[in-house]
Amino acid sequence: MPAITRRTLLALTGAAVAVDPAGENASPKLQALIAAHEAAYAEFHRVVHRAESSRDDRDRTDGIEQEALLAICSYPAISRADRWAKAEYLLATEGKGELDLEVHMQAILRSMMRT
Repeated sequence: MPAITRRTLLALTGAAVAVDPAGENASPKLQALIAAHEAAYAEFHRVVHRAESSRDDRDRTDGIEQEALLAICSYPAISRADRWAKAEYLLATEGKGELDLEVHMQAILRSMMRT
């Protein structure tokens, strides 16, 4: 049985965080950003574990995954549902050690200043 990695767990947990406990749905834009990151994350995982993948392949897919995560960090969550979904997703990401770049924190803080 294959081991479950943190990338796999993130891909599996993302779909469940688009709704807050009050039952409000996150905006379609934020849901799309989360889905794009999950897809990029899964693709990175596939490339890393593919025997014939090159360093260029891994670097390219890692860059795409990082850009997708940065888009979520940068998203100005204004509604309650968006704030909840963004925080929940980013907490799950951080809990797996994936939200570790200075640029992530800067983007999150800048997104909080937008209205």
